[in-house]
Amino acid sequence: MQGVVYKSTGSWYHVKAENGRFYQCRIKGKFRIQGIKSTNPVAVGDVVRFDVEDGEEETGVIKKIIERENYIIRKSVNLSKQTHIIASNVDQVFLLITLNNPPTLTTFIDRFLVTAEAYAITAVLLFNKIDTYSIEELAEVKYLAELYRGAGYECIGISAKEGKNVDKVKDKMIGKTSMISGHSGTGKSTLINAIEPTLDLKTSEISRQHSQGQHTTTFAEMFDLQFDARIIDTPGIKGFGVVDMDKEEIGDYFPEFFQLKQHCKFHNCLHLNEPKCAVKDGLEEGEIAWSRYKSYLQIMEGEDENYRVDQYQK
Repeated sequence: MQGVVYKSTGSWYHVKAENGRFYQCRIKGKFRIQGIKSTNPVAVGDVVRFDVEDGEEETGVIKKIIERENYIIRKSVNLSKQTHIIASNVDQVFLLITLNNPPTLTTFIDRFLVTAEAYAITAVLLFNKIDTYSIEELAEVKYLAELYRGAGYECIGISAKEGKNVDKVKDKMIGKTSMISGHSGTGKSTLINAIEPTLDLKTSEISRQHSQGQHTTTFAEMFDLQFDARIIDTPGIKGFGVVDMDKEEIGDYFPEFFQLKQHCKFHNCLHLNEPKCAVKDGLEEGEIAWSRYKSYLQIMEGEDENYRVDQYQK
């Protein structure tokens, strides 16, 4: 039988078969995917083939993963040599951003966007909780939104709690599989409940202390929505370690860098110390944001801990 993985609990996978029924499936022995060292060999969104177990109506054994169209992957928090696939076969990702409570730093945003670009997944930035901000804070949100619009990204200011601009988000989801991501407490579950109230997901705030260390044991879950859409809810993520990128390709995943690259003197310019670099010129002329360039430098240098440093404020 063939189906799609809707939920993973680590040892069991909830698979929706082509007949519309759900089966509890597991994997036998070592299940390795060539070229990927992952803490979760099977991810939410995977299309899998499975055998129904003899004498059991609703349990099965996963035999094969159909080749993925794409996936969102990051370094595992506690296992530096391993990776964690958050979800696969995704049409678009919504990254929830809050100015404070909790703060979402530009270094985190940029790492997330680079990963989405690398796997050709459309990313939309949702600036949540705009009903709670002062005039000064709203001005800062608008500045950040303009910064990312300048880099080529769609940005929407929303209030998941008050329902502001939730319809705009819903319109973008029709006919697609969308993933929602962000730090714990940014309002992912609140937004999903606003989009589909019948799901009634838990929305309790998770303390930072409590959320630490959970990221390797909690998993994403996909839901069918009533308006021809699927949504993947993900656990709050703290940091976003970029995986398996050659230094020569990282600049291509910054869209505004890629646009200027053709004007660099050297076709293999890394935008570091090379002469007549169009990206460095764009930086000096204000076409490229300093926070974006600093994020680029950190990724190039492999500094995974620096998502905690707010380059934008500096």
